[in-house]
Amino acid sequence: MSTEPPTIQRDEATPMTSTIGVSAGEESHGVTGTVPAGLSPKLYNDDLAPTSREGRRWKSYNIFTLWANDVHSLGNYAFAIGLFALGLGGWQILTALVLGGVFLFLLLNLSGFMGEKTGVPFPVMSRISFGIRGAQIPALIRGGVAIAWFGIQTYLASVVLRIMLVALFPGAEDLDANRFLGLSTLGWISFVSLWVIQVIIVSYGMEMIRRYEAFAGPVILFTMVALAIWMLSNADWTIAWTTPDSLTGVDMWLQIIGGASLWVAIYGTFVLNFCDFTRNAESRKAIVRGNFWGIPLNMLLFGGIVVVLAGAQFRIDGRVIESPSDIVQTVPNTFLLVLACLALLILTVAVNLMANFVAPIYALSNLFPRYLDFRRAALVTAIIGLVILPWNLYNSPAVINYFLGGLGALLGPLFGIVMADYWLVRRSRIDVPALFSEAPDAAYHYRNGVNLRAIVALVPTAAFALVMAFVPAFEVVSEFSWFIGAGLGAVVYLLVADRRGPFAEVSGEPISVASTH
Repeated sequence: MSTEPPTIQRDEATPMTSTIGVSAGEESHGVTGTVPAGLSPKLYNDDLAPTSREGRRWKSYNIFTLWANDVHSLGNYAFAIGLFALGLGGWQILTALVLGGVFLFLLLNLSGFMGEKTGVPFPVMSRISFGIRGAQIPALIRGGVAIAWFGIQTYLASVVLRIMLVALFPGAEDLDANRFLGLSTLGWISFVSLWVIQVIIVSYGMEMIRRYEAFAGPVILFTMVALAIWMLSNADWTIAWTTPDSLTGVDMWLQIIGGASLWVAIYGTFVLNFCDFTRNAESRKAIVRGNFWGIPLNMLLFGGIVVVLAGAQFRIDGRVIESPSDIVQTVPNTFLLVLACLALLILTVAVNLMANFVAPIYALSNLFPRYLDFRRAALVTAIIGLVILPWNLYNSPAVINYFLGGLGALLGPLFGIVMADYWLVRRSRIDVPALFSEAPDAAYHYRNGVNLRAIVALVPTAAFALVMAFVPAFEVVSEFSWFIGAGLGAVVYLLVADRRGPFAEVSGEPISVASTH
């Protein structure tokens, strides 16, 4: 590989161009193919490379089905039903979810456009603001959170599978009495079965994930609507719109706005690495349409189902449920119970694939690009998600609150820094080939591969985010911690950022790979 630094030429009549990645010169072999001349095998492989515009397959429907699955996750239902328990009535819950949906629609478009333009996943995108080496920081924070939740979500799905297996084979209940490393024999069978299924799906790459999400989306929507109708029939087609402890006045509006803010915070992980998916999107229009149908409108449907499920159960026996799984367990017909359990399993796997599997795959591939392609990184992710015994993590409030909660608190400042750098400092002018160059004068080499200005912005804002997350005195504003962290991250970075430029805009097409992996 040539050791000469890349040259950047400027012509008054044309935008800046870079010679990095032009086919002339020798090539070195990476883990899944060849590395174009002038680029580093320590930064480039076929999974990290930009995707070619021709052949991208993610349409509006595929973006929509991401949200059709993720919005209707069991965790989201538990959160939204919790608003009912906190004193919000039907229309207040809908208002909170729609407000959160509007904010998410705007944020996800900003994040998604970055992937559509550059064609690179989040760890590579992070090199723009943090440097080719410093990008490991945001990538590993996002990946670390995801790996833990991959294991936890797989465990939660295995609980549903255990319910289904006992319903089908009552004798299997005998396998649920013992314990080994925190799980019964039936628990291990259920967990490992789902673990294997997810590994098989992911081993076929993003194209298989796209197909699975497209299949799962309609299944989930039909199942949850059917469950809501069934509950309505049990409640004589009436629901309780409020509880006796419903809030009013200022307290009500504070809870609505706080609920909307927490709703955005739930997606703090996804708004950060949405480009992992939109790098395969056909166009910006596909992203906007998919997000519009999948976020504000789909969240309105989601909110309607929440109000019906919670309100109908409260009308029946005065009980506030915690999750749709509470209702599923009461289904008297074994056949319908099995169908409902299958739908919840399909849902949980779909959510896990998109929210908790893809991010650590790219993070690990970015860490070891010469050794880990998509499939190998997926296997490493899955193994880590198994050996951490995630059911023990889930049952430990200290781990959930301090470790995962602490890492989650850092996502707001990271988002603010990345967005401010891309949209406000560089005005979306990116030299894509330079993202894979170790040349000292390359655009994103900074100082030894680290942009110290981004680190300077991250450290104090991350510290403040952690204080807001864990210090009781800040409990009154904790619901808004993601917005505060993202805003502070953006402001501090803008204060210290190098705005001198010039910022080259160079297409990644000459070094791109087909969007089929």
